[in-house]
Amino acid sequence: MNEHLTRETEPAAPRRLLLKSCLAAGATPWLASLSGGANAASRWPEKTVRMVVAFPAGGPTDATARLIAQTLAGALGQPVIVDNRPGASGSIGTTSLIKSAPDGYTVSMFGMPALVAPIVYRNNQYDVRKDFTCVASVYDLPLVLMINPLVLPGVNDLKGFIAAAKAQPVNYSTAGSGSIGHLAMEQLKDMGGFPMQHVGYKGSAPAITDLLGGQIGAMFVDLVAAMPHIRSGRLKALALGSADARTFLPEVPSIAQQGFAGFNVSSWSGLIVPNGTPAGVVTRLDSELRRILAEADTKRGLENIGALSAYQPPEVMKRRMASEFERWNKVASEKDISI
Repeated sequence: MNEHLTRETEPAAPRRLLLKSCLAAGATPWLASLSGGANAASRWPEKTVRMVVAFPAGGPTDATARLIAQTLAGALGQPVIVDNRPGASGSIGTTSLIKSAPDGYTVSMFGMPALVAPIVYRNNQYDVRKDFTCVASVYDLPLVLMINPLVLPGVNDLKGFIAAAKAQPVNYSTAGSGSIGHLAMEQLKDMGGFPMQHVGYKGSAPAITDLLGGQIGAMFVDLVAAMPHIRSGRLKALALGSADARTFLPEVPSIAQQGFAGFNVSSWSGLIVPNGTPAGVVTRLDSELRRILAEADTKRGLENIGALSAYQPPEVMKRRMASEFERWNKVASEKDISI
């Protein structure tokens, strides 16, 4: 309040009259808006929450998002519906999230391809470091280097794989140019000093089909897509992108454990919301995810899909995102990978 309204020399009645006139002139809506915003955040959610998934139905991000959405709905007391908006490696769905009202009723399960997209897509329209708000990391999706044993007979580990690649031309497939499998393999090629030609596909399914058919020799892909073929024996797992992936394949050592110290790659995902979403909503979502991801049922559900529960709070997720962006931006720039 202004100084001249608080001086003891001013009569009490004029002060009251002036205050009333200020309220009548527009202070009431201003105060009401502050109170209303705080109350709205405390009452949230009062209706259905929409979870944007920037990838097709049936994929690993979709499967994990549906598991989390179902569990989160029970915690929030309101439905959480999954809205698939695939395209351009997650760019379409992520852009729709950024443009949504910051009211807490639109969230998104942000996957690794959407982090890489701004690096490799020339016309991408968002910056992962500032254009949305991180809520929490949700899961890690381990990657595996696998081969067709008929194309590369006698190759049983990473050392043998590198020797075979140096001895004869070998193609490797990925879910697409600029995908995390593509960037990770290019980094491994540099570290191991071996040649290999990349063949990008539109998704992991057709890439694996040609790997099974013998047109391709190797692939770096997530375990969700790889496990059925590894278990059948038609494809052979040589190395894991990260040590924690041994939860699924304990007999397979990681790339770091096979002589490439510091190599640690996994796909991962976390929940994001539009910038400007009330802090109370972000805090509530973070708190619920922390609890949900620590539950044994959630961990088992994620592992059944091929993912690992990996909660991280907002500030840690944000730092991880920035670090991953810088890492893969460097690889893409050095290899001139763009679409």
